[in-house]
Amino acid sequence: MATSEVKNTPMLEVKNLSISFGGLKAVDSFNVVIEKGQLYGLIGPNGAGKTTVFNLLTGVYKPNTGTILLDGENITGRKTIEINQDGIARTFQNIRLFKELSVLDNVKTALHNHHRYSTLEGILRLPKFYKVEKEMDARALELLKVFDLDQQWNYKASNLPYGKQRKLEIARALATDPKLLLLDEPAAGMNPNETAELMETIRFVRDEFDMTILLIEHDMKLVSGICEKLTVLNFGQVLTQGDTSDVLNDKRVITAYLGE
Repeated sequence: MATSEVKNTPMLEVKNLSISFGGLKAVDSFNVVIEKGQLYGLIGPNGAGKTTVFNLLTGVYKPNTGTILLDGENITGRKTIEINQDGIARTFQNIRLFKELSVLDNVKTALHNHHRYSTLEGILRLPKFYKVEKEMDARALELLKVFDLDQQWNYKASNLPYGKQRKLEIARALATDPKLLLLDEPAAGMNPNETAELMETIRFVRDEFDMTILLIEHDMKLVSGICEKLTVLNFGQVLTQGDTSDVLNDKRVITAYLGE
């Protein structure tokens, strides 16, 4: 008797996702399938719709049409906080840290989804408050060590060099214990040495945390050295997608970038 083939559920499956602003389609029938543990790139010229896709995936915008499945669960139209709790975390092209808080406290702000005490326990400093704070301190330091930030745990976030602020933002995103990590141009503003170091860090995060990562970039060198598969957006539409080597040799991709 023949056995049926078991098909693994993708980590992310997006079907016919579209959104319009003022009658203009910013994203038009976007489709993508990202397997668990994959390091996937979303590239395209400025204004192609890449960040809009991220905003749709994270609930910042509600799509006009389409479906978003995370690990087989339909999360289309949910609120941002609900999507984060479902397992999607992100960073931003323009770094968004609590710059007056310490490095440690920035990470701890993201740990409250999994470490809780009541308002009363916090006000009265009851035993559970100290227990949970100790657990969060330990977990935050563990994450900071991954990014070589543990020795600067008490620095104000604004006092970190730019490259380390980028790393802190990724560490904070990981503190929510996501299934899928979205990185929006993480190498923006970095020098070549910082970019090379970041690439190694992203690979390490994928392997160490068994993480699925979707990366927005326009830096061809970065995506070709790190991503296994790519989707190219242009004017809100998928131009091409597939294995990185095939995509980067596609003449349509070269034309899209030359026409930027």
